[in-house]
Amino acid sequence: MATDATTTKFQNPTDFRPDFHSEKISSATSYDGLHFWQYMISGSIAGLVEHMAMFPVDTVKTHMQAIGSCPIKSVSVTHVLNSLLESGGPSSLYRGIAAMALGAGPAHAVHFSVYEVCKKHLSRDNPNSSIAHAISGVCATVASDAVFTPMDMVKQRLQLGSDSVYKGVWDCVKRVVREEGFGAFYASYRTTVLMNAPFTAVYFATYEAAKKGLMEISPESANDENWVLHATAGAAAGALAAAITTPLDVVKTQLQCQELVMPLPLMM
Repeated sequence: MATDATTTKFQNPTDFRPDFHSEKISSATSYDGLHFWQYMISGSIAGLVEHMAMFPVDTVKTHMQAIGSCPIKSVSVTHVLNSLLESGGPSSLYRGIAAMALGAGPAHAVHFSVYEVCKKHLSRDNPNSSIAHAISGVCATVASDAVFTPMDMVKQRLQLGSDSVYKGVWDCVKRVVREEGFGAFYASYRTTVLMNAPFTAVYFATYEAAKKGLMEISPESANDENWVLHATAGAAAGALAAAITTPLDVVKTQLQCQELVMPLPLMM
């Protein structure tokens, strides 16, 4: 009877077939139902959009930070902007954008994918752990800065130099390798990590906390897909993180551009 019952229970041959497919899908999914490659693509697109939208502001910021090593110790945003427009026109605000695109895409792909993978493993027991979010952000920064720092150096030199200094990305790369050596591309890497590690730790911890708080304040209108929620939390996190780490950002800029002479209009 026991044999008959067992036979009846498993009379369908498919009952003996283990379901490896669902386990495979589960292991391939990194977090929130998305796969690792989806985080890389979405992170790359997000990074490119962010940097392209803010590139003129970044150009002005780079000039203001680099001027600190010149006889003129400080200038206003208006002075820098007017000098750039007078010397090179609106296109001068976008000098170096190609180098940014070459570096930002891969770097942000690495950043977001590493962050999500680390967050999954570190916050398994407590999805709202600020410590896990901060550590994940630091890990993502160390990995992504190794990818982005060389092109960030090229970008800043193109931003500060006129067309007569460097003819483009490839010309800048060749001249730096020939005149300063490969190590020049990573001259600011340690400073960059020292700046971006606390930046991302503060940013992601604040972002996740702000997002959770906003959802608790208005649970009926807030959900995890609400773009206003993400934008508000991101703005608050970015403002706080930038306020803390801007001094190191100035040091990073001067390290990356220490061999470059400031354009004449900004030294007048």
